[in-house]
Amino acid sequence: MGYPPLPLPEPLRGSEIGSFAHHTVSVRLASIARRTLEENNFPRETVARIEDLIQELPYATIRPLGDSEAPDTVDWQNYLAPYMGLSWLDIPWFFAEAYFYRRVLEATGYFSPGPGEGQDPFTYQKNTGLEDVESGIVALVEDITGLGKSKKGVGSILTRLLSAALWGNQVDLSIWPAGGSGGPRHASTRQAQEHLLVDNTSEVITLIGHFNNESRLDFLIDNAGFELVCDLLLSDYLIDQGLVKTVRLHVKPHPTFVSDAMIKDVIQTVAYLHKISSRAVNAFATRLDTAIRQNRLQLHTHFFWTSPLPLWQMPAALYQELSAASLVISKGDANYRRSLGDLHWPFSKPIKEIAGYFPTSLLLLRTLKSEVVAGLGPSQAEQLAKDDPKWMTNGRWGLIQFI
Repeated sequence: MGYPPLPLPEPLRGSEIGSFAHHTVSVRLASIARRTLEENNFPRETVARIEDLIQELPYATIRPLGDSEAPDTVDWQNYLAPYMGLSWLDIPWFFAEAYFYRRVLEATGYFSPGPGEGQDPFTYQKNTGLEDVESGIVALVEDITGLGKSKKGVGSILTRLLSAALWGNQVDLSIWPAGGSGGPRHASTRQAQEHLLVDNTSEVITLIGHFNNESRLDFLIDNAGFELVCDLLLSDYLIDQGLVKTVRLHVKPHPTFVSDAMIKDVIQTVAYLHKISSRAVNAFATRLDTAIRQNRLQLHTHFFWTSPLPLWQMPAALYQELSAASLVISKGDANYRRSLGDLHWPFSKPIKEIAGYFPTSLLLLRTLKSEVVAGLGPSQAEQLAKDDPKWMTNGRWGLIQFI
């Protein structure tokens, strides 16, 4: 395996006053924990453990995990060792977030025998988030179905699907809770295009055009809900049109970042699509069922995807697995941060110089919700800061970056 160019920049940390990282560690994480309490009927002992976690934020020092029966406990002992004695604000931001969600599972007994075993504490948010976007799902699926019937070219349809997969990432329940307001919106397709900072769509479509009947495309999946539906719609089109033999979805092994998708979320989403009153959506759901049954749509998971590690530290077996794909599509902000190590890279640093360690072609589809980005033009970031001071965190700006 390769690594990014040395020396590596410093990681983003919650101790950077005025940053979104600081706001997350000092405010957002506690708010997410409180919301989780409100949305679940936890036993008294679980409530006490989550309240203790809230009291730790953000100044207390971190501690080892206590659920020794969990399959990742030994890994987390190793992850935590270099940071023992540091506060939540002093450890790297990405590490702090991964550790927080793992602590929530410790508190709810997700890996322990008892009432909380295997229970997703974010189920309410995921279910509500899916119900809230039902009309949007119908509109998108019927639009794509109509494009297919109108004999639009493959390139045009793939362009529409890639755009949907990108902007579907705006729906992030860890930042904008389901049923709430304040999430990013674009008034028109034209405005969405204007908010695209890098657009390598044509290069990706050219690559897909060279696939053969043995090609495999892998997704590093991010959020459940509308974003997952967009990813499934792109997967369905690639399989149905014979552009790839298989699509492999890499999902999370346990709940994290509120809305991140697991295998059970994929299965439940397909079941939900069957219940929607739309022939196009029902046909889409049936094709997904068939693709899963025929092993053309594959669901995979690995504990690396909930670790605090950068992408270049993936296990060798996972590296070999991804290297067999003709293209890997990385979805969302957290996966983007992982691919860059969540480090303070210069904004104009060529993305290929940083992520050249990846074993195959890589497409990054991401709306910006954190202060890490690379591959921009020489003065692009300066102009964006003038036009929209919150451009790095408000979810209105997007990237289609191909490596």
